[in-house]
Amino acid sequence: KEGILKVYFCFFFSPQVLLLAWAEDLECVPGFQQKVFYIEKPFEFTEDQLVLNLKFDDCKGNHKLNFEVSNPDFTVEDDGSLVALKNVSEVGRALFVRARSEHAEDTAEIFIVGANEKHGALKEILKLEGNAGIPRQKRAILATPILIPENQRPPFPRQVGKVIRSEGTEGAKFRLSGKGVDQDPKGIFRINEVTGDVSVTRTLDREAIANYELEVEVTDLSGKTIDGPVRLDISVIDQNDNRPMFKEGPYVGHVMEGSPTGTTVMRMTAFDADDASTDNALLRYNILKQTPTKPSPNMFYIDPEKGDIVTVVSPVLLDRETMESPKYELVIEAKDMGGLDVGLTGTATATILIDDKNDHPPEFTKKEFQATVKEGVTGVIVNLTVGDRDDPVTGAWRAVYTIINGNPGQSFEIHTNPQTNEGMLSVVKPLDYEISAFHTLLIKVENEDPLIPDIAYGPSSTATVQITVEDVNEGPVFHPNPMTVTKQENIPVGSVVLTVNATDPDTLQHQTIRYSVHKDPAGWLEINPTNGTIGTTAVLDRESPYVQDNIYTALFLAIDSGNPPATGTGTLHITLEDVNDNVPSLYPTLAKVCDDAKDLRVVVLGASDKDLHPNTDPFKFELSKQSGPEKLWRINKLNNTHAQVILLQNLKKANYNIPISVTDSGKPPLTNNTELKLQVCTCKKSKMDCSATDALHISLTLILLSLLSLLCKSFA
Repeated sequence: KEGILKVYFCFFFSPQVLLLAWAEDLECVPGFQQKVFYIEKPFEFTEDQLVLNLKFDDCKGNHKLNFEVSNPDFTVEDDGSLVALKNVSEVGRALFVRARSEHAEDTAEIFIVGANEKHGALKEILKLEGNAGIPRQKRAILATPILIPENQRPPFPRQVGKVIRSEGTEGAKFRLSGKGVDQDPKGIFRINEVTGDVSVTRTLDREAIANYELEVEVTDLSGKTIDGPVRLDISVIDQNDNRPMFKEGPYVGHVMEGSPTGTTVMRMTAFDADDASTDNALLRYNILKQTPTKPSPNMFYIDPEKGDIVTVVSPVLLDRETMESPKYELVIEAKDMGGLDVGLTGTATATILIDDKNDHPPEFTKKEFQATVKEGVTGVIVNLTVGDRDDPVTGAWRAVYTIINGNPGQSFEIHTNPQTNEGMLSVVKPLDYEISAFHTLLIKVENEDPLIPDIAYGPSSTATVQITVEDVNEGPVFHPNPMTVTKQENIPVGSVVLTVNATDPDTLQHQTIRYSVHKDPAGWLEINPTNGTIGTTAVLDRESPYVQDNIYTALFLAIDSGNPPATGTGTLHITLEDVNDNVPSLYPTLAKVCDDAKDLRVVVLGASDKDLHPNTDPFKFELSKQSGPEKLWRINKLNNTHAQVILLQNLKKANYNIPISVTDSGKPPLTNNTELKLQVCTCKKSKMDCSATDALHISLTLILLSLLSLLCKSFA
């Protein structure tokens, strides 16, 4: 306007900040008082660091002023301070801040430049010529990024931004193009060809399209472009308009009864279509309801962030046999906005089944049973009753009875009644009263399925018929159990691994113990049956599929001399130390390239090694000697595990075998000599033809081998 003094200021805001301010001294201009800032890029923006101060004035008191930053790691406080929310090392080339009040809205640009870019950025701002005679360039069109919230309500069209042209030309018009204007979806945005006002014509959905990249240009009356095109970025600001959803149901988890507190049962994961970088998609989980509520209304806990459901009651309460029902149903809620009351919710039902294990041995209902039988009579003489709290009609409940003492003449037998689970004791050989008037039998009862390791058969699992005081023959016990030892892989066959020690709890019976291998998956071990010394019968290999996490596990038996003999099981964990016994492998082994390719970087090769550090990377990549007078390719190392093969010139259509060696870092190192097959193909109209080749080019090594073979045949 006439009479208005316009002054450009150029100064350092701080040692890192260079800003350009354009000020009008005689009247208030709504918007940011400085619109463009140049910040010298630091090593890292630190949490709570003040980046710069922004000044926005709508000239009417800034009522209901709010700011939006294009990077969620930054925020603008009420006083205009741009602050980092956390330590940030990478933020891109620019930040955009959108300010909006009841009466005005505007965008400020903060460009992040290196120290050597700062001087050049200043020259661009002031549109000055450089010292080296660079031609003067003008920024004729200013198209600052536009931020638009999704789900805006009518009326439409609604002005959302403005494009400015610094130099006016009579009759010039703005023209907008791109996806959302003249490309599908068409007609979302339009521009006032005279004023440059940009408008949106309908409600936007960020989940459909989050960003629009448009182009603005200025044309004359004939439609000829006289300025531009200039890129105009429009970003859709996310609104919390999507509820969390559980998509992977049904959700069923299993947990074994008696599991320790904190056992993970299952994971519940919900999906929120809103912007994952905002609280709109920040989910928190909660258990709304548990059915049934006994023995505790809080049997389970869900991690609010991860969604992991874990047990929170003691193993004693997690007892299937005492529960009202072995099935629990949990109503799980997922709430966005970090779980705040304003968040949207979604629910799903998690079903948790308490699995039965044989954790209750069968017990006789009384310690002593009596029966009367006339001599010479056979048949069932008494039914032995037992109780078992495990799941009926399963192997953990069905009883197996054994006479363990008092039946030297095999005069008695005992069988299980399949309906009642009782033990039916029968006389199968007629008894002679004159020989023995009394018989005392010791009966033991077990389950068809073995008990879990931490449960054993106790005194209640034996009973006497008529009279007995003899104990159950118990199996030997290993000390310690499990047993652990560390050995280097590839030790000589016959090496001693460990000498085990097992003792028999039946000390009064003075039984001897013999040892045997129970489970040796790889067949590497043997054990001395007398003294328990374990030795190797094969080479121990850490890379074997039978080794998990560097540990090989085998099971051994200690068998006492009782009648019948009892058995104890011991577990041996062998931790295998790595030896450099595997050459590295190279991948891929085939590459294709066009015979007229401009980019001669053929392929990136990778190497891997089954061994552990330090017997793996860094790998050394080398080319074997190339045949012919000219070198056709070279190999460049990219990092510790990868290298790139580069052609030095275009090659004729053919197959080439490139000899490559890769060496690991072990001591001593191991080398793998291999070949990369390179197919040079004809490429026309984006199609690659590698079918017929003019010639087969192979490595120098193979050529020499072929010539040697021919010479040998000639002399023969």
